Amino acid sequence: MIDEGLLAYLEGYITEKRKETFYKVLNERTRHFTVVLEDIYQPHNASAVVRSCDIFGVQDVYAIENKFTNKVSRHVAKGSQKWLDIHRYKEDGDNTKACLEDLRAKGYQIIGTTPHTDSCILPDFDVTKKSAFVFGAEKDGISDYIKQEADGFLKIPMVGFTESLNISVAAAITLQDVTTRLKRTDIHWQLSEEEKKVLYFKWIKNTIKNPEKLIEYYYKDLDNLLTNTL
Repeated sequence: MIDEGLLAYLEGYITEKRKETFYKVLNERTRHFTVVLEDIYQPHNASAVVRSCDIFGVQDVYAIENKFTNKVSRHVAKGSQKWLDIHRYKEDGDNTKACLEDLRAKGYQIIGTTPHTDSCILPDFDVTKKSAFVFGAEKDGISDYIKQEADGFLKIPMVGFTESLNISVAAAITLQDVTTRLKRTDIHWQLSEEEKKVLYFKWIKNTIKNPEKLIEYYYKDLDNLLTNTL
């Protein structure tokens, strides 16, 4: 639960324009779709995908790190990582399995992105289903485990000699298409009011300087007020 008094206190350190921007962006955020990055080793690719998630309103990114650490380049991401929830799976166990189990527990179907199977083409994809799109390593694509465990596969129609797109381009095209079509449906795709409040609080802390110090001051002043009242 968010401390409403603390929230109001911290709001005093941001402008009205910033608050309006937060509310506007929150109303366009969704967890109906999410993105999974499996062993992406080039920071500029992972960062560009993170940036696309922010641009198209996808709040969560799941990073599977079996072989490589998923690094975000601030230069490419343009600060977008501050506004998203990034879930990392980097233990010594089977990180891909753990990630898929968590996603399924949250109600997601697992959709592997690959041009090399009889996949559903992007314009025909059913956007009403809660979906996690898995993008694989730059050279090899999604792992065999994803291919075995996925609930479906998705590909972007291509008519040239080259049969693949850069992962960041593929993610951007996919997210732009599915989020645009989602908003034309009657599916309840937006965040709950509680989810919005939690993110709003987080974004305020990410915006102001030394938020932990301010929080410490707030509770110290509150304790002093209560002591003097008693």
